[in-house]
Amino acid sequence: MIKTIEELQLTGKRVFLRLDFNVPLKEVDGVATVADDTRIRESLPTIQYALSKGAKIIIGSHLGRPNGVDPKFSLEPIATHLSSLLNMDVLLTDDCVGDGVEMIVSHLKVSQVILLENLRFHPEEEKNDSTFAHQLAKHADVYVTDAFGTAHRKHASTYALPQLISNRGCGFLIQKELKFLGALINNPASPYIAILGGSKVADKIKTIESLFLQVDSVLIGGAMAHSFNLAASSDYELPKQAKRPKPEEIEHAKHIIEKAAKHEVKLFLPIDTIDGFDIGPKTIELFKTQIAKAKTIFWNGPLGMFEKPEYSKGTFEIASAMAETSALKVVGGGDSVSAVVQAGVADKMDHLSTGGGASLEFLEGNGLPGIEVLEVFNKATSKEL
Repeated sequence: MIKTIEELQLTGKRVFLRLDFNVPLKEVDGVATVADDTRIRESLPTIQYALSKGAKIIIGSHLGRPNGVDPKFSLEPIATHLSSLLNMDVLLTDDCVGDGVEMIVSHLKVSQVILLENLRFHPEEEKNDSTFAHQLAKHADVYVTDAFGTAHRKHASTYALPQLISNRGCGFLIQKELKFLGALINNPASPYIAILGGSKVADKIKTIESLFLQVDSVLIGGAMAHSFNLAASSDYELPKQAKRPKPEEIEHAKHIIEKAAKHEVKLFLPIDTIDGFDIGPKTIELFKTQIAKAKTIFWNGPLGMFEKPEYSKGTFEIASAMAETSALKVVGGGDSVSAVVQAGVADKMDHLSTGGGASLEFLEGNGLPGIEVLEVFNKATSKEL
């Protein structure tokens, strides 16, 4: 059994919170700031609970894929933003391990928060390095993970580290993720539809095949819809401005079309587009009709190049159509979540999953190492590393 943060003794303890602050940044007057703070806000209940219990909080996270130390990937903008959300000082350390960080941690007082600098500044993080994990373990008495977005990775801070700390568990976000994503697997209410977008069919094959065991229909948009239309009909004319899919993408689409027929799952493809970069008005109405009938909806991947206003209507209208239904509505994937936020209907969704790859792997039936390690190694000691 995996313990939750509410089952752990936090008062006066040094609590290492592994959170997912891998958020998009933007420059405002030459200063890097947080562009979308969804993941940060989702972590607040866990942070605030630990604060209320008088914990000494050490937060570990990563940002992007830096090749060594790179100021461009510093967590400084996140520390500033988190400070404003918590209305308290959040100190960013200049590293995540070492004597200097250990000194700061040793002087940390009850209900104070520090944020360690980007864990991925050390290549040992992604290598799940045991020595690096032992260095991180020096900071903590208790380990709590709420980084669902990295739960599918065997990294030092998400996999090796919790094996070194017997007092460990998960936060409120992971509990919520498992609750809502689990509902998509365990007897979801029918009709259950999946809305899938994005660019490459190959990225979605395993997810789609797994969904075929549960869903009644799949609505397909985004650039990958061209692969499906080409696979479905030799008469399909690719929009002039659209990039032609690679032959293997079309073959993947053919395979999925055959699988859909075998499982008696209906596939709905775009019947019109806007320059090939957004679903057209007829497709929007077709998709809306299916959405209105649904009792369970899972959406992953935008239906067009929504970051450009001229190609955002399809994605935003589908988001609004979902918001109007009484169905269980789960949105997974960073771009999809951003689209829902921009459409102004985020509060109408039942759950916005913070884990793109993690949510898909969970739905594919794959285990998530960063969560399973909390239970599988329940009786483990540091001797195992």
